[in-house]
Amino acid sequence: MSAPDTARYSDTDLAEDVIAHLEAQLVAVRRLLQIVLEQGAWIRERDVHNVVRLAGILQAEMQRRGQLEDERMLLLERAGARLGVTASSVTLSLLESLMDPRTAQEASARSSELRGLLSEVQREHTCNRALMHQELAFLDHLLRLVDDGSGAYNEGGERPTANQSSLAGRRGVFDQEV
Repeated sequence: MSAPDTARYSDTDLAEDVIAHLEAQLVAVRRLLQIVLEQGAWIRERDVHNVVRLAGILQAEMQRRGQLEDERMLLLERAGARLGVTASSVTLSLLESLMDPRTAQEASARSSELRGLLSEVQREHTCNRALMHQELAFLDHLLRLVDDGSGAYNEGGERPTANQSSLAGRRGVFDQEV
C-alpha cells in the first residue's frame, strides 16, 4: 500500500483512542493481578481479615473492568462503522488496517501483553478459589468433629435436638476401640 493509500484508510483519532484504551486495560489488569497475588498470599497465611478486605477491593476492580469493557465496545462500534462491519466482527487485524505501521505494531504488542496478563490473573484466581475451598472444607471437617449436637445449627438452619439415636453411631475424637 502506498503512502497516499495508507493516509486514506488511516484514522489517527481512533488509533490514538485504541492505544489509550489498551494502556488503561493494562494498568487495570496489572492492579488486578497484584490484588489476586496478594490475596493468595493471605489465603496461605489463613488471614481471614485481609482475604475479605482484598475480596472487596477485587470486587471494585472488577466493576472498573466492566466500565473498561463498555469503553471497548464503543471503540469497536466506531471501528466497525469506519470499516463497514459490525462491532462483533472487528478484529485486531482489522483495527490495525486503520493505523499507521508503528501504531499498529504498538497496538499488537499491548494487546498481546494484555492477553498474557489476563491469563495469569485467571490462573491465580482459580488457584485462590481452590485454596479457599480447601480451607473451608478443612474448617467444615473440624466443626463436624467438635459438634456434640447440643447447640449447632443443622444444614437447614435449625437447632437440632440431641437424642441418643442421633448420637449412637458417632464416635468422639478421642474414642478408641481396643
